[in-house]
Amino acid sequence: MRKFKDWEEVKKELNFTPQEEIEIKLEMELIKATIEARKNAKLTQRELSKKSGVIQPSIAKIESFKRSPQVDTLIKLLYPMGYTLGIVPLKDKI
Repeated sequence: MRKFKDWEEVKKELNFTPQEEIEIKLEMELIKATIEARKNAKLTQRELSKKSGVIQPSIAKIESFKRSPQVDTLIKLLYPMGYTLGIVPLKDKI
């Protein structure tokens, strides 16, 4: 008997709707893009914190997927790095 479940078993138990799965994937992509922007700007979380006004522990929680970022927080993080949010078509994602 295995001690731990794999992700597919856990996912079935959580019983996400297809819409919820899409929303989770989109949020993950957004967070990954924000991390990539910070790394491209060659900023540490601490440096981004000073530039954005968002405390470093909050940045760490967002980047480790422990906290969902609010839109205003994302804007605060992205603006000092020269980015903004935009509405783009999903194409074939749905």
